[in-house]
Amino acid sequence: MSYIIPSEFVTKMVDAGESKIFMSTRDTLIRAFMAGAILSLAAVFAVAVTVQTGSPLVGAMLFPVGFIMLYLMGFDLLTGVFMLTPLALLDRRPGVTVNGILRNWGWVFLGNFAGALVVAFMMAFVFTMGFSTEPGPIGEKISHIGEDRTLGYAEFGAAGWATIFLRGMLCNWMVSMGVVGAMISTSVSGKVIAMWMPIMLFFFMGFEHSVVNMFLFPSAMIMGGDFSVMDYMLWNEIPTALGNLVGGLAFTGLTLYTTHVRTAPKRTVY
Repeated sequence: MSYIIPSEFVTKMVDAGESKIFMSTRDTLIRAFMAGAILSLAAVFAVAVTVQTGSPLVGAMLFPVGFIMLYLMGFDLLTGVFMLTPLALLDRRPGVTVNGILRNWGWVFLGNFAGALVVAFMMAFVFTMGFSTEPGPIGEKISHIGEDRTLGYAEFGAAGWATIFLRGMLCNWMVSMGVVGAMISTSVSGKVIAMWMPIMLFFFMGFEHSVVNMFLFPSAMIMGGDFSVMDYMLWNEIPTALGNLVGGLAFTGLTLYTTHVRTAPKRTVY
């Protein structure tokens, strides 16, 4: 059968988390760079589709192609390692430490950011004919997204910050379900379908993804978005990343591990 039962695929999740912690720095960076770059291309693709069709739903339906490509190629997103690597510590895998997990997160963050920045510059160059013309409707849309999702949150102070955090949680609940989706089937078509559904949901609902934002906000600033690097970090990237961490672990990683690996004893009926 192409479907793997939960008790088996959750063990695969722990194995995957362990392997990422012990992966070489070179391979971690390469895989993270490519993941950030591919997801960035998918983000600009989805924005372009939305602008040209006038339908955010069509853009959301097509955005998952980037996520699917990068996971089938074995590349790593920060949102994925947030969910997977702590499970290896919880499972007491030999040699797994908190420092090892933090090291992995740090390198994946840097790799994702580097890949996203390269694509942000390339696409800004394309949209502006080498920075010699206005960016056009797609570039303008991206710049407005950057303003709305930094300064728009800042207007509401602590409530705005909390909103970003919660959107980050909801995002990685769905994205981590997509990561798990790649493990529940042995067929490519099964993996694609299982990944597609939660990724489409998060994108259409406007939840906050730390790696997508690594592309959107620098790209917006390059093309004239009226906000600063500090606005981006304080009013989007930091609360989004924290929300992604909490949501992926609380809603997906820990719940699946607890009920399918550390299953409670069966009730005795007298």
